[in-house]
Amino acid sequence: MARKELKYRVIDEGRDFGKVFVITEMPARAGHAWATRALFGAMNGGVVIPDGIQNAGLAGLATLLLSSLGKIPAYVGEPLLNELLDCVQIMPDPNKAAVTRAVIDDDIEEVATIFKLQKEVLSLHIEPFMRGAKSTSGLAPKTEHAD
Repeated sequence: MARKELKYRVIDEGRDFGKVFVITEMPARAGHAWATRALFGAMNGGVVIPDGIQNAGLAGLATLLLSSLGKIPAYVGEPLLNELLDCVQIMPDPNKAAVTRAVIDDDIEEVATIFKLQKEVLSLHIEPFMRGAKSTSGLAPKTEHAD
């Protein structure tokens, strides 16, 4: 199954108005590594991690992190937020939807667009958990036993 993808069009007035960005879900290992670093950053900042957080998926982690942002040191949080932008590409010509490329500094001209893209990346990753869907990655594999 392919990773999730969404297109985000900037609708706010400003220099980025009308630009289209393509956001692609992180591979599972990258998402796990990101979540692990975020969790350790929160713990090192004094955030108490509730039992069973691993069962809450990225949604539970995101809720925990958002509620404790003030305790996560900037040197930990900033790289995590920047890494979310690695999931973003730009569609230089929205009329040619098949053409995308990596974002360069000059592609985004408004600070607000960066925040919105980071929010959209995080939302893409946690949306299934927020709807109540459960990841099957933590379930034991089914096996057949020969009697």
